[in-house]
Amino acid sequence: MGKTFSLRRCLALYALYAKMDLTWFLRDTKFCLMAITADFVSNIAAVAAVFLLAWRFDGVGDMSRYEVLFMLGYVSLITGIYQLFFANFNTGHISRRIGRGQMEHMLIQPIPMPVQLLVEGFIPVSGNSNLISGAVILGIALHQLGISPTWWWLAALVASLALTMVILLSLLYLFSTAAFYAPVQAEEITSYVSDATSRLGNYPLSGMGLAVQLPLLTVFPTGLMGWFPSLVLLGRPPLDLPAWYPVLAAAVLFLITLKVFRKGLKHYVQTGSNRYSAVGHRR
Repeated sequence: MGKTFSLRRCLALYALYAKMDLTWFLRDTKFCLMAITADFVSNIAAVAAVFLLAWRFDGVGDMSRYEVLFMLGYVSLITGIYQLFFANFNTGHISRRIGRGQMEHMLIQPIPMPVQLLVEGFIPVSGNSNLISGAVILGIALHQLGISPTWWWLAALVASLALTMVILLSLLYLFSTAAFYAPVQAEEITSYVSDATSRLGNYPLSGMGLAVQLPLLTVFPTGLMGWFPSLVLLGRPPLDLPAWYPVLAAAVLFLITLKVFRKGLKHYVQTGSNRYSAVGHRR
C-alpha cells in the first residue's frame, strides 16, 4: 500500500480507532466511566469558576453574564474537539513523540504522517465529555441571550471552530519543534503551552487594556481561543478588527508552523534521536 491519501482509507482508520476506544469501554467500563466523569467535572469546574466571577460582577467589561457563558461554551467545544481527535497517542502533544524518539515509528508506516496525526488520536467514546458539556453550555447561553440559531449561523460556528482548532494545533506544533533540537528538555513543552492556552483562553479580555489584549491576539493568540470568535459570532468583533481576522491569524500561524516544523523534521531525519540506549531503554 503506497503512502497516498484516501478519504475512504482515512474514514476506515477513524472507524478502527473508534472500535479500539469502544473496546476499552466494554472491557473496563468502570475505569472508563471514571475517566469520562473526571473530564466532565474538571471542565465544568473551570467554566463555573469564571462564570461565577461574571455573575458576581454582572459581566466582564462590556460582556454580559450570558455572553461570558457563551464564550465559555465555545472554549469548552474547542477543548472537546481537541480531546476527541487529538488527546490519544500524543498526536496533540507531539513534542512527546519527538522527544521520545518515536517519529521513526511514523516514518516507516505505509500511511502518510499527516494522516497518522489526524486519525490516531480519535477517541469518540472516552473523549466526548467536554464536547457534550460545551454544546450544553452553549445551548443554555443562546437560550438566555434570546438567540435562535439559523443554519448560516451554525455554519459560521462550525467554520469558526475549525479556524480556532487550526490556531491551537499550529501553536502546539510550533513550540513542539524545539523537541527536534533538545529532545530531553522540550519533551513536555506542549503540556505547558496547552495549559497556558487553556487557562488564558478561559478568561474574557473585555475591559482589559490594549497592552494585554494585543499580545494575546498576536504573539500568543489565546484571545482567539474563545473571546474574539465568540464576540464575532455574537455580532460585534472587538477592537474594531474585522470579523475575518481569525482567518488571517490562522493562515499566518499555520504557514509559519509548517515551515518551522518541516525544518525541524529534516534535522531529526538527519541526526536521529539519542533517547534510546543499545538495549532499547529510554534515557
